[in-house]
Parts: sequence; C-alpha cells; structure tokens
Amino acid sequence: MVREDNCKVQRGSQHARSNVDRHEASLHSHSLSLEMLLHRLMTTDTKQDDTFVKILLMIGKFGTFQWRLVALTFIPNIMLAFFMFADTFMFTPQKSYCNTSWILALGPNLSEAEQLNLTVPRNSKGSFMTCHMYLPVSQDLDFIIQFGLNYTDTCQNGWIYPDTKKRSLINEFNLVCGMEPKMETVQATSLTGLLIGALFSGFISDKVGRQPVILLSLLGLIIFGFGTAFVNSFYQYLVFRFCASLAMASYTISSISLTTEWLRGEHRAHSTILGHCFFAVGIMLLTGLAYGLPHWRLLFLVGGMPTFLFISYIWILPESPQWLVVKGKVKEAQEVLCYAASVNKKTIPFNLLNEVRGSRPGVTKASVLDFCNNRQLFKVTLVMGGIWFAVSYNYFMLSLKMKELGMSIHFSHVIPGILKLPARLCCIFLLARMGRKWSLAVTLFPVTVISFLLLIFPEELNSMMILMVALGEFSLAITVTVLFIYTPELLPTVLRATGLGLVCLASMTGAILALTIIRYTPHFLPIFLSCVSAILAITFTSLLWETKDQPLSNSLEHFPLLRFNVTMTEDTLSGDVFEEAARNAILNTQIPRLDSSSDLSEEAARNTTLNTPTHTVSSTALKHFEDKEADSQAP
Repeated sequence: MVREDNCKVQRGSQHARSNVDRHEASLHSHSLSLEMLLHRLMTTDTKQDDTFVKILLMIGKFGTFQWRLVALTFIPNIMLAFFMFADTFMFTPQKSYCNTSWILALGPNLSEAEQLNLTVPRNSKGSFMTCHMYLPVSQDLDFIIQFGLNYTDTCQNGWIYPDTKKRSLINEFNLVCGMEPKMETVQATSLTGLLIGALFSGFISDKVGRQPVILLSLLGLIIFGFGTAFVNSFYQYLVFRFCASLAMASYTISSISLTTEWLRGEHRAHSTILGHCFFAVGIMLLTGLAYGLPHWRLLFLVGGMPTFLFISYIWILPESPQWLVVKGKVKEAQEVLCYAASVNKKTIPFNLLNEVRGSRPGVTKASVLDFCNNRQLFKVTLVMGGIWFAVSYNYFMLSLKMKELGMSIHFSHVIPGILKLPARLCCIFLLARMGRKWSLAVTLFPVTVISFLLLIFPEELNSMMILMVALGEFSLAITVTVLFIYTPELLPTVLRATGLGLVCLASMTGAILALTIIRYTPHFLPIFLSCVSAILAITFTSLLWETKDQPLSNSLEHFPLLRFNVTMTEDTLSGDVFEEAARNAILNTQIPRLDSSSDLSEEAARNTTLNTPTHTVSSTALKHFEDKEADSQAP
C-alpha cells in the first residue's frame, strides 16, 4: 500500500510538473508576444518625438531663429533681477529728528545745529533723541537760550533727516519711531508673491500656452514694476511689490518651458546659462544705479523704463510647437515650424511636416491630480521639490549671513553678482563632462562642507567667514543653474510648467522658512539645518536619472500610471484603436490566474504563480497583435 501510495504521489507530482511545464511554455510564448507588443507600442509612442527631432534638425540646430528666441526670452532677466532685489536699497538706515521748525519763527538765522540743540532733548549718552522734542513756548528766543525748555513730547510735526543725502522710503513715508518696516516682512511679501505666482502660473501656462503667460507677465512688470515709482504710501508699495513678484514667477516658469521645448541638447543648457548670466548683469546694474541715483523713485523710473520695449513681444515671440502638438493644434504648430525654418533660411520637407499630428483624445489630457496618480511623476516632483527647497534655504541663509558679517549694502551685492558670472560659465564644462545628475551632486557637496565649517568656526574670524560665505554663494549659483536646466527635462510637456511651478513653490517655502528661522531661533540652528538639508539634497539626487542628450517627454505615456480602468473588446482592436487598447491593457496588469488541474498540489500552484511574469495582456489583444504581425510579414 505504501508503494502504491508513493507511486500515486509520484505520478501526481509528475502530472503537476507537466502542468507547470505547459503553463510555463504558454506563458513564455505570451511573454515573447508581450515583448513584441511592447516594442511596437514604444515605437508608436516615440514616432511623434522622432518626427519632431527631425524637424528641429531641418530647421537648424542654433540658427538665427534660435538666437533671437534666446535673446527675447532672456533679456527680460535683467529686469527680473532689478525688480527682485530693489527692496534692498529702498530701506537704508536714516537718522531722523523731530521737525522743530517752529523755533525758526523766533530765530530765522539759527543754524541747524543750534536748532537741534535748543529744541531736541538728549539721551543719557548725550545724543539727540530721535522721537522726542521740546514743546513750543510763547517766550522769545533770548529767554529760550537763557533758560532752555522743559516739557517734552513725541514728534508732532513730522521728522527731518539732516544727515541724509539720498531719498528712500524711510524719509519719503516717515517710517521711523515705531513705524519702521521690518525687512523680513517686506521680503516675505515678495516671496509670497513669487510663491503664489509659481503655484498658479505653471498651471495656466500648461492650459493656455507659454506665449500668452509670458506676455501677461511682461505687462505685469510694466504696470507693477515701473509703476512702483508712483505709489503714494508704504502699503501701496507692498501691494505693487507683491504683484510684481507674481509677474516675475510667471515669466520665469513660462520662458524656461518655452526655450526648453524649442532647443535641443547642449543648446538648451547653454541658453539657460546665458539667461542666468543676464540675471547676474541685472544685479550689478541695480547696484550701480542705486549707488548713483539720489532718489528711490528715480531708481524705478530709470531702471524700469526698458520694460516698455517688451510690448513688441506681442508680434515677435513664438509659441512652443511641442505644446501646440500636445494640445492638438497641428495647423498652428506647422505654421510656427515653417516660420522658424524661413527665418533660418531652411526648408522642411512637406511629407515630414505632414507627419506632425496631434495626440489622440484622452492621452494628453492631464491635470494637477496626475502628480498624485502617476507614481513616477509624483516621485520626480517630490524629489526635485526637496532639492529646490534645500537650495533655496541655503541660498537665503548665506545671503543673510553675509549681511550679519557687517558687509556694506552695495559691496554685499556687487561681489556675489561678479562671482555669479564665472559660476554660470562653469556650468558649461560641468554639464559637458558629468551630465545633469552628477553636476547637481558635485555642486551641492561644497555647500555641505561650507555649512559644516560655518558651524564650527568662531565668529571672530570675520574675514574667513566672509570668504566661506562667498564660496558657498558661488557653488549655489552653479546649483541653481543646473536645476533650471535639469528640472524641465525631467517633466513631460503636457505638465512641464505646472511641475516647475510646484518645485518653485517648494523653493519659496524654503526661502520663507530661512527668514523665519534666522529671526526667531538660536544662531547655530539655521546653519545646522543648512548642513542637514544639503546632505538630504545630495541623497535625493541619487534617485533621479540622467537626461543629457535625451528627447523630451511629451505626454504621461512615458510615465507608468498607477491604474487604468479600460475595457477592451475584439471589435475595437483596429488601427490606432488597437494600439490605444493594447497600451491600456498592458498598463492595467494584474497577477495571472492559472487554471491548474485538481491534481496540482497547492504548494506547486503557489510556486508556479510566484515564478511567472506578472505582466500579462489579454489573449484577445495578443491574438489580434500576432495576426497583424503575421499579415505584415506575409509577402
């Protein structure tokens, strides 16, 4: 009996193994068909990108049209730098005294020093008090000189600024004696404008196009940037600065998206580096004008006058053809491409131009929710957001540290501005040698080291601290340029501007956090957090992939979606519908169910299931695909 049972068990196990072999053979054939189907679908997905690359090559790698596009989009960076850092020169300290001109009615020939000596009380150190005055009396001047004045009160007729040679917001709106504006509040207002602009402008740019958002942003710079020279109160100034920051964030995101989608390879990187060089020039221009002009209104008038030239962009700035194709506006895309070719004196073959076609409905529809539903897109946005947060926090921490070290307001802007020019140019060699990913990691490493040294070095070594902060700003300038090149290349065209807006949102959050922590926490904590955030940013960089010399992704098809609920029938599998249904079938994968025999043991079934591929496609789709392949190979 035992032998018979053993034989039954052996025969049963042999039967189970034969069942497993049959299933493995069937799954192997399905796997081969699946590989063929995947190859077919990958070819279909990239065909449109290949066509676009060919057309851009036919137009010319970097001809007259590309040069003009770069100039049009990056010359405004000078104005962006001007308006972004103008607040620094608007609130220079002013020595104020109460306006006591009432005594001039008694003694019109009194000098300024005599007037102050008679009408302004002194503090315990012998200096004139800035917020108090002696009350007027009815006696004559000789009586006041002989006996003096006794009763004091706060300033009643405003203030005077005898030692001030320049007109700033302080003496324009009398922001003294308890009404002094906090620079943290002014900076937070501008950063909030940048934050909100980044949040909404990217979404709008992906919906209505790059060109309209750029034009609206430039209009905002004209109204709220140049218009700041005409405000009548400090609160109006804050409102105008907030709106100008909205325009600056919108322009930055949309212009980067536009140039990224027009240019290819190293030209894309070089154009971004050139744009950041324009930004550094804008900082130095602002510093020179602020040093030479005697009035803050003149600074905005003279510096903001070139913004009116941007009105011409209505007629000469092109739209992104990739965005037009993704949105199904094929005719407009073809017209823009033909215009670019005519500017470069090139010709696009008619048959190649006809291959440009809009994407099918339902494929390019995208929303902000895709940043949560698409696992790969969510990962990219989260990782890049963390890196942008760390870089922005470190940048503002070092900038505020430079001010704490006693640097003059002009010197602290000129030196970083000069250093940023060679820093941007270093990006050319880094990106050519190392690519995007390693360049980002290499430039973040010195920031980590410098933050650690600032944490352990004593503050008495003032010169050494200034040198380290300057080197840290130099390294961060390179990092920011690499980020502006790397981030758009990681995002698909259909959501590129929205993704840039989200990472810029993280950047502004890091800047606001830096302002808050530096003001309300002990001295060592901001630097310690700077070191930790830089280490985390380097770690996050390892999670990304290299994008150098890679084509841009147009749609979310290049990112694996979490789930698609699509039903497929044999009647729908024809032509483009077959490709769409097969694609959805592949993405809607599930664990295969094996029709195991009753003799197959539970253990063998479990092992068979675990050892088989998890990605399958319906038999109807595979059969139809194999039939199409056989028909295509038949003579």
